[in-house]
Amino acid sequence: MPATPAVSLILATYARTSELGRLFQSLAEQRFKDFEVVVVDQNPDERISTYLEKAGKSGICIRHIKHALPNLSAARNIGIQAARGEWVGFPDDDCWYEPDLLEQLSPCFACRDALSGAAARWAELYEAGQLPSSLSWKRSRQFRDRVVASFMLFCNRKLFEQVGNFDPRLGVGQWFGAAEETDLIMRALAAGASLCIHSSAIVHHPFKLYGATSGERAEVRQRARGTGALYAKHKLPRWVIARGLLAPVVRSFLVGGAEDRIQGWMDSIGRLEGMLHWKYRMPFAVDILAHKMPAAAMEEVSE
Repeated sequence: MPATPAVSLILATYARTSELGRLFQSLAEQRFKDFEVVVVDQNPDERISTYLEKAGKSGICIRHIKHALPNLSAARNIGIQAARGEWVGFPDDDCWYEPDLLEQLSPCFACRDALSGAAARWAELYEAGQLPSSLSWKRSRQFRDRVVASFMLFCNRKLFEQVGNFDPRLGVGQWFGAAEETDLIMRALAAGASLCIHSSAIVHHPFKLYGATSGERAEVRQRARGTGALYAKHKLPRWVIARGLLAPVVRSFLVGGAEDRIQGWMDSIGRLEGMLHWKYRMPFAVDILAHKMPAAAMEEVSE
């Protein structure tokens, strides 16, 4: 493995174990071999050590970084800082790749344009032909084509020097419980980045359907706050905001039952909460987007 691989796969992980075995197996089977895996381990214990050891024995170049504070976006930012590849990807700890995924994207990895990125197809959500070939700032600002989750995304590492890293105020485990990848993509497109979607490159990820428990309803609301935050952060047009606030409720009455209507309300309430909180409270908060984690919060364990 060269000292500077073409691709760095940044794997932020927390509280998962067996799922890592499936992911690492899919990485060992990749036909394109010029990559490293930067594991940002947010667990307080050594629960993933067996999986890392097995992955290393399978021939995968593993770098293990301990990160003391669970925060998905912050962990990915640490991975970006540590990455050696010119391109970076962000597999979730419960996803897995088709054997030719990196091979399908390899022509993109040869691109030296800093403002460039590519996305694979999420097999469990999008059928072939349902994705656009590229994303645009105009449609993004209208909240159209919101089709790229972070585990589908691959970017030239220099893109982050142009537009900033993931916003650690957004994402799993935060009050604004989602939308960190949408925020990143919107900033990239606004800066003129070219983001193409390759439907032949396939990534797998479980698709979660929310049920009727109070915890799942709370999760819908928490994730929706991230969407609402983007309304204010990116100063979206008023008609886009109005549509976004009303759509979940209207859709649930048109096509769903009683439980769908409750979740529709949770979605709309969360979006409104997120928008108002970001608009009226975040201007007075400390901007941590550009801040780096202190050295004490991260430690590279092994390579």
